[in-house]
Amino acid sequence: MQQPLRLSQRAIISVTGPEAEPFLNNILTASTIGLETIAYRYGALLTPQGKVIADMLIARGDDAILLDCARIAAPAVLKRLTLMKLRAAVSIVAREDLAVFAFAGWPDPRDPHAPRRRIAPVADAPHDDTAYHAARVAAGLSEQGSDFGIEEVFPADINMDLLGGIDFRKGCFVGQEVVSRMKRRGTARRRTLRAQASASVASPAPVVADGFEIGTLTSFSGGAGLARVRIDRLSEAEAAGQAITANGVVLTFDKPDWLAGELAALAAGKEAKA
Repeated sequence: MQQPLRLSQRAIISVTGPEAEPFLNNILTASTIGLETIAYRYGALLTPQGKVIADMLIARGDDAILLDCARIAAPAVLKRLTLMKLRAAVSIVAREDLAVFAFAGWPDPRDPHAPRRRIAPVADAPHDDTAYHAARVAAGLSEQGSDFGIEEVFPADINMDLLGGIDFRKGCFVGQEVVSRMKRRGTARRRTLRAQASASVASPAPVVADGFEIGTLTSFSGGAGLARVRIDRLSEAEAAGQAITANGVVLTFDKPDWLAGELAALAAGKEAKA
C-alpha cells in the first residue's frame, strides 16, 4: 500500500465569511453551494477570455472553503479573488499551516483511479512526488506546473469539461461566455490524451507527425505520458500511417470513449463551413 505523500507543489487558499459560498459560486467554474467536508469538487478560476488561471479541487473545511491549487498559481489566485472581493463579507488567505497529502483521504472527483487526497495540517511526511505523478498520469490528469502554466490553456485543452470541472447549469462564472461558446459549437480541437512510448521521453517535448508539430508531450512518468495535441491532426496522421514521435521516440495514443464524438463534431463543423 502506498504511503501518504505530502504534495509540495500544491498550496491551500481559504475563503471564509458568511458570503463565501455565493462569492466563489459567481466566480469559479464549479458550484460552491452545499460543499461537504468529506468530498472535493473540481473547478477553476478563469480569465474573462476563458484561459485557466488555476484549476483546483474545492472542499469545505470546518469554517472555510478550501482551494487546493498549484503552488505556482496561488499568488495569482489570491490577487484575482482579492480584486473581485469588493464589499463581499469574505476573507481570503493563503494557509501555510495546511498541506495536501496524496494516497489518503477523499476520492479525486476527476477519475476513480486517481490517488485519493486530503487537506491536513503540515506535518513531516515524504514529499517525493514521483509516485503521485505516475498515478495521475496513469489516470490521464493534467497538473498545473507540470503540464500547463498560468493563463496558458483553455479548460477544454486539459479536458476540464469532460472531467466535471465546468458546471454549465449553475449560472455565471468568469470566462463563461467563451467556454460555453466552445462547448456549444464543438470547436475544441486541442485535447489532452494519454500516450504510450517505446522508451522513456524527457518532457516537455514536441509531438511530431510527418515533420509537423501537432502538440506537446507535457508529462512522462511510470512508462506513460500526457500529450496536449490537435486531435484532428492526430487522427489524420494516424489514418495516413505516419509515425508520431516525441524526441524521436514513437508514441501511441489511448482512445477514450469521447474521442470519436469530438472528431465527428469537428468534421461536421468543417463541412458546414465548406
